[in-house]
Amino acid sequence: MSKPLKYAVFGAGSWATAIVKMFCENLNEVGWYMRSVYTKEHLLKEQHNPNYLSSVEFHLEQLKLSNDINEMAQYADVLVFVIPSAFIYSELEKLNINISNKIIVSAVKGIIPETGLLVGEHFSERYNIPFDNIAVIAGPCHSEEVALERLSYLTISCSDAKKALAIADSLSSDYIKTKISDDVIGIEYAVMLKNIYAIAAGMAHGLGYGDNFQSVLMSNAIREMKRFIKKMHKMKRNINNSAYLGDLLVTGYSVFSRNRMFGNMIGKGYTVKSAQMEMSMVAEGYYATKSAHLLNEKNKKKTQLPIINAVYEVLYENKNPKKVFKKLTEQLD
Repeated sequence: MSKPLKYAVFGAGSWATAIVKMFCENLNEVGWYMRSVYTKEHLLKEQHNPNYLSSVEFHLEQLKLSNDINEMAQYADVLVFVIPSAFIYSELEKLNINISNKIIVSAVKGIIPETGLLVGEHFSERYNIPFDNIAVIAGPCHSEEVALERLSYLTISCSDAKKALAIADSLSSDYIKTKISDDVIGIEYAVMLKNIYAIAAGMAHGLGYGDNFQSVLMSNAIREMKRFIKKMHKMKRNINNSAYLGDLLVTGYSVFSRNRMFGNMIGKGYTVKSAQMEMSMVAEGYYATKSAHLLNEKNKKKTQLPIINAVYEVLYENKNPKKVFKKLTEQLD
């Protein structure tokens, strides 16, 4: 940790763009891998991402851009992955260099569908990354508010506090406050689960439920999240901290939340496919719902997850949202 660490961000969506912007506040150079040649060429010409957060202008001398994932993985010491969970497996298959000595940071909001593993677990098992070299970025923080430089908060989780602090310092600025945690697995599960609950909140809104029900839904969601995470990874944690409850609330209530938007469309009568086609961004909660359901099904003693089960029934069993939520209202307290 003596020499300055080189950072690279993998992904070109809104959250990846926001993270690059945060790093550019503190670092002389930031690596940025993107699959699209067009996006790279547009950035070099117009100084902004053509598809996401286009109001954010970058100083090109700070960016090291590449369409080659191996070139970028070779360049950096800290690899920050912000590729949607549904696509990260196929992107990682392109890697042909040894990354076992790298620090891996997950800003991916979901489980890898092909393996059923958290992103950190996948890197540990598949690429021999020591657990001390795996970190997670959690909110509550929307990329759109980062673009506007509105005050936002991040939690950086790593079992090695020095590495967590180094990453946190690289992201901190006048408008980004950071804290660190050692609950890597718990926070990674929380980041995944909050998107499912945001879909539920969106469905409720689309069905015509009001603020009173939404408050009950969210209070039940945080308790459900606590039960799920405790079952998967038992350790001392305060579920009311910002990385858990705060991130859940902003994702469940914000107008910027793509998962809430997706759920709202479903509640209003869109099919899953038509809602996905209309949205320009990936709703991670769709994939997370199936992953969470399957993880719970594998347990001999299943955790009570009425909200996740309700979302699963609508998204994957094609059940009527109105009837499913009517049943759900009897299960909440």
